[in-house]
Amino acid sequence: MPRTRSTIRDVAREAGVSHQTVSRVINESAEVLPETRARVEAAIASLGFRPSAIARSMAHGRTNTLACIAPNLTDYTLASVIEGAELEARRLGYFLLSSSANDAQDFHALVDELVGNRRVDGLIVINPYIDARYESVPQNFPVVFVGACSHDKSICSVSLDDERAAYDATRHLIALGHQRIAMVTGPVEEDCSRDRSDGYLRALQEAGLPVEPALTIEGDWSATSGKDAMIALAQGKHLPSAIFAQNDRMALGVLHTARDMGLRIPEQLAVIGVDDMPLSSYFDPPLTTMHQDMPQIGREATLMLVGTINKTVEACTQMKLSAHLIMRQSTSEGGN
Repeated sequence: MPRTRSTIRDVAREAGVSHQTVSRVINESAEVLPETRARVEAAIASLGFRPSAIARSMAHGRTNTLACIAPNLTDYTLASVIEGAELEARRLGYFLLSSSANDAQDFHALVDELVGNRRVDGLIVINPYIDARYESVPQNFPVVFVGACSHDKSICSVSLDDERAAYDATRHLIALGHQRIAMVTGPVEEDCSRDRSDGYLRALQEAGLPVEPALTIEGDWSATSGKDAMIALAQGKHLPSAIFAQNDRMALGVLHTARDMGLRIPEQLAVIGVDDMPLSSYFDPPLTTMHQDMPQIGREATLMLVGTINKTVEACTQMKLSAHLIMRQSTSEGGN
């Protein structure tokens, strides 16, 4: 039969003390006489007792547990951020709880359970401005936003430099000679969509190209919305020669629909996305995209959160990570 794990009461009996005294020794209390401490430590060694890490951390006012709340856990981008956050938390000696909240009401209930009952030491919030969930973020509690810069000067954040990513993507199309460039955005209420739109507009304006409102179509990050945007653009008077989709999934919808329409890519229509999903290189043709390191965003968010907990990070530290161009055949026949 497997050996039964020793308990704190077993140690107390072995040492001839109360279990409260054993607890004080484990938690390094100064209220224990040296000879009593030595007797308890000898009993711990003899029995092979392993104190609960959770119990020890709770005794010091810590749970050594972090929480990460995302709009969902199935989206590749969000899952990759969480994966990076979890690996970094583990490296730093923390456990990361991941959960999803479909809306602001669900988010509020989760925060009330995790933070209100002191189950976690800190909170990572992915896409805080997707709805009103940011209003439920606890005050005077370690929090880091991911995917958007905080509007609250007391909250730190880690995000992609969305404006620059879109600017570089559009500049790539301009450098290839395109002058009528359409854009498929994410939901306009989201910060990253607005920032990517700003980057697109800046690139056009710097190049002296006209801004045509009819060439901007709102999507919802899905491939289906990319398909719908391509259909809407094709119904216009003049089809653009290039399309900047604000994420790879919408770019996939654009590519698939354009091919169904008989358009040659990139000869008649160039397409670029953002993310560099693993399947992007397997699209037909392979997708040119702006690569963002999602796991790194998660790692940096955890580092920042633990720094906030330990008061080694300044309030409202805003970190923006850069994206870089991955050129493939959807914008140039010579792409890699």
